[in-house]
Amino acid sequence: MKFNIYKVAILITYLGIFLTSCTQDKEKPEYTYQIPFGENSWISNNQEEDGKIIKKEGVRNWDGKKPIQSYFRTNKSGLVELGLNLKSATGNTKLKVSLAGESRKVQVKNKDFQEVYLGEFKLKNSGYQQVSIEVIEPESNENLAIKELLLAGPVTSGEVNFVEDNFHFGRRGPSVHLRYPIPEESKKPTYFYNEMFVPEGEDVIGSYYMANGFSHGYFGMQVNSENERRILFSVWSPYETQNPDEIPEDQKIIMLKKGDDVYTGEFGNEGSGGQSFKKFMWKTNTTYKFLLKGEPAGPNHTDYSAYFYTPENDEWELIASFRRPKSSNYLGSLYSFLENFVPATGDISRKAHYKNQWLYDEEQGWIELSKAIFTADATANQKHRLDYAGGETTGGYYLKNCGFFNETTEVDTNFEREATGNAPQINFENLP
Repeated sequence: MKFNIYKVAILITYLGIFLTSCTQDKEKPEYTYQIPFGENSWISNNQEEDGKIIKKEGVRNWDGKKPIQSYFRTNKSGLVELGLNLKSATGNTKLKVSLAGESRKVQVKNKDFQEVYLGEFKLKNSGYQQVSIEVIEPESNENLAIKELLLAGPVTSGEVNFVEDNFHFGRRGPSVHLRYPIPEESKKPTYFYNEMFVPEGEDVIGSYYMANGFSHGYFGMQVNSENERRILFSVWSPYETQNPDEIPEDQKIIMLKKGDDVYTGEFGNEGSGGQSFKKFMWKTNTTYKFLLKGEPAGPNHTDYSAYFYTPENDEWELIASFRRPKSSNYLGSLYSFLENFVPATGDISRKAHYKNQWLYDEEQGWIELSKAIFTADATANQKHRLDYAGGETTGGYYLKNCGFFNETTEVDTNFEREATGNAPQINFENLP
């Protein structure tokens, strides 16, 4: 009996060596796609480690202690062959590669960049595919660099989507918007009212849930870290630059007043202008109200003010009032958006609900905004990322993005919510 057990053990050992050898020795396929590894990979839930090793040129100095997930999207199911363009500092590394419920173990012996065949996998479904890579041996002192994920096989005869030459925005993920048409009867739209809540578990670090956007800025709330959240209100300068220091004095945004505990300053990199924010640990599953005011201040200026209502305090709070030069107008181009501003969390989905939108016209009074148009940014429109969605909910709409889910809403889809006829009860004279 003991002899038979030894024979079985020897047979299993030889079989493992044979299978590993077959994977390595099989003639490499002619790869159809060379997917940039850095632009399509993450070390999930570890911002610090992700930022250290995931670069535009690929993964660098990976010690293998945390697995890496890489993503691509197919419109077909079936067989796909995988490879990696990589190198190992030790020249003696064993990887475990998993895709669609199957795993392969691969030995990496090359110390220079080289295409290494990983094996054939069967994709049961079309849509986004997650490739998980982890180091089995050695357990420490590894230093791996990966340049490309390689694809071949029948699946690649269909459409394959991934991020290419768009490192920052591709890893951030697609931004999605709701655009609210202003009715023709509104000639002097002065206030824009919106309500928003974030469901439990959808409050991902790096999320900007923007409620009240307009032609010259935006107003909403963010998750900045585990311990910090903000209510943010920004107004763009008419001077086009990414550096606020370059703005001429006569085109700077002027802060007129601000609320308690509100920081005000300047911002850049997405246009430039005046910015204000209040640190506030807002909660999930709680509806917050946003009110934006915009009106002419003479022939060459526009004043914008942002007010935030919390059920905790049961009152409207001023965030800030700004004066913008080179314009004299009421509100225009009203919209909401959902975006991620931290690339390391671009592999995690997030969602927000927007409801009960109203416009107050100086002459017409309250006008209900019951229609919205769904749009998305260049990352979505160029098909670098297709994990974005929006739709109608009871009394409003939702936006969702990131996380490599397979729902994709067609851009320029028209939504219409049920009108309530219940206008906001706000005494404008009592606003701070």
